[in-house]
Amino acid sequence: MAIDWSGAVGARQKGIAVALCGLDGGAPEVLRPRGHLLWSREDVLDLLLHHLPEDTLVGLDLGIALPFADAGAFFPGWDDSPADARGLWAMIDVICAGDPHLSATSFVEHARASAYFRRHGGREGIHFHLPGAPHRRGRMRVTEQAQARAGCKPYSNFNLVGAAQVGKSSLTGMRMLHRLEGRVPVWPVDPLPARGSLIVEIYTALAAVAADRTASRAKMTSHEALAEALASLGSPPVAGTGPIDDHTADAVLTAAWLRTAAPREALWQPAGLTEDLARTEGWTFGAP
Repeated sequence: MAIDWSGAVGARQKGIAVALCGLDGGAPEVLRPRGHLLWSREDVLDLLLHHLPEDTLVGLDLGIALPFADAGAFFPGWDDSPADARGLWAMIDVICAGDPHLSATSFVEHARASAYFRRHGGREGIHFHLPGAPHRRGRMRVTEQAQARAGCKPYSNFNLVGAAQVGKSSLTGMRMLHRLEGRVPVWPVDPLPARGSLIVEIYTALAAVAADRTASRAKMTSHEALAEALASLGSPPVAGTGPIDDHTADAVLTAAWLRTAAPREALWQPAGLTEDLARTEGWTFGAP
């Protein structure tokens, strides 16, 4: 299962898409929420808690943590900075308890937390960059550096500005991960279970690259382009012709890619993924 996520304001999101495929080699299936045309973040949480098929590998298109390794802390200089990813998820959810729809506005507007983010209106916190940082793009996790080596163009999860930013998606996703209460493990924050379902972080551009598209051409907006990419992964096409929204296409292609990638043992043992890195920053499944 692949879930294209959204951190946008509002109850229901055009940017959330869910696709599922079995191990029988059939075409991925686009899933819809019960009784609605658009998914809400709460719908996805309910799906993961109560309606997930057995033994499902779930890919979430969001950052499961913030940078830690570069400074030895998520929020260097803040005494309340959590020690690990699960502590971070809990902190964000507590501060945002009054925010509807699993949004994270209260966290990014928080008197202390806001100092670490780049926000709209030219508001850049004094801790958005580390002293002596080599570039102006903000702090990166180790896995995001690996994404860049694969030809992708990752953004800092502390950046909340621009169409390509992923900070809002990541923060709202962390609220959802906290509310799972450990009922579905999240790799590599949690160890691989012997059986059962599992959540991993995905970056849909990696799936596109595996399907013989470049990172700059990762987005697909037609059934024909999607069918070509699916064929590269040995998957039948989904039904339909003409336009398709890029969120649905991302979810469909990534579900098909997860089916081919999951058996590859090397992807579960990326070089440099230490125990400390796993419990703090996590990792993007498939990042080299």
